[in-house]
Amino acid sequence: MNSRSLDANGRLRRRAACAALLSLLTLPHSGFAQVVGRKARIGFLIEPPIDSGLQKAVLDPFRQGLRQLGYVEGQNVVLDVRSADGKFDRLPERVKELLRLEPDVLIAAFPAATMAAKDATRTVPVVATSVDDPVVTGLAVTMARPGGNITGISSFSQEVLAKRLQLVHELVPNVRLIGVLINPNAGPSTGLDTRIATWERMLGTRIRVYEARGPDDFEGALAAMARDQVGGLVVLADGNTYTHRVLLNQLCLDRRMPSVWGGREFLTGGGVASYQSDFPAMFRRAAALADKILKGDKPAEMPFEQATKLELVIDKRAAKALGITVSKARLMSADVVLE
Repeated sequence: MNSRSLDANGRLRRRAACAALLSLLTLPHSGFAQVVGRKARIGFLIEPPIDSGLQKAVLDPFRQGLRQLGYVEGQNVVLDVRSADGKFDRLPERVKELLRLEPDVLIAAFPAATMAAKDATRTVPVVATSVDDPVVTGLAVTMARPGGNITGISSFSQEVLAKRLQLVHELVPNVRLIGVLINPNAGPSTGLDTRIATWERMLGTRIRVYEARGPDDFEGALAAMARDQVGGLVVLADGNTYTHRVLLNQLCLDRRMPSVWGGREFLTGGGVASYQSDFPAMFRRAAALADKILKGDKPAEMPFEQATKLELVIDKRAAKALGITVSKARLMSADVVLE
């Protein structure tokens, strides 16, 4: 074979190599799984039962985010969803079920599921979604460089709680004591006592924390609030208060307790308002972070993001039932008013 033939063959090989590279670069934006010739596998862990409210606020937006990035379930991605059905103690087994499926990335929805994932694996990448301060809660070394296998999206957490307290004070101007209902199982509340002292000075009102790990604790917590003459309540969002929100809304009505909650889906006619990060926006963004991991990014080097959108919802039904007048200015500022 002469040199001219060798040159021609070399050019053909180079062209073929360039064409192959170009085909890889122009593949649909469908993640690592398509590049390596297999389906990506994503696990999704959540504590509350997946009802229509959570489907709309959490799972549907996540799936929408995946579709926008070129993922099609059953074709280039498998999504395995596990719920603890509102039972906190079932989370460890649910996360083990997901890990046995060998996911490429695990989505942990809200603090309790995230802490269960943290305890269960140090190797599988985790996208923690709608969690409190990741540095304070031990999920990350810093926001900029988490340093482990977990990254994700932090809600406003303590800042939002301060806004909810202000809202209670606005709705009940003469309130002398505001209660905060928390679930210790939902995750660490590091630094809450220190912040409460700051908020008390800011509002000129005392604040006291009450605990409820399950629905059996609701009556006792509200009875204690009545004895303490609590005039308004902030209910923190977690799997327990969501799963049993209808019961807790009714108890707030029965006890004539004005309450502000952590998300639109929590209001069933007893809570006066909710103020929370936009869940659908966070879970659409979680899909984008999962996509980055599937393409090779390491959670340790992916900055924890901060949610940027907040939603205020006013339930005029509950306000009327409790004899509370919501100002026109506040109604105008609300994202949603439930009539």
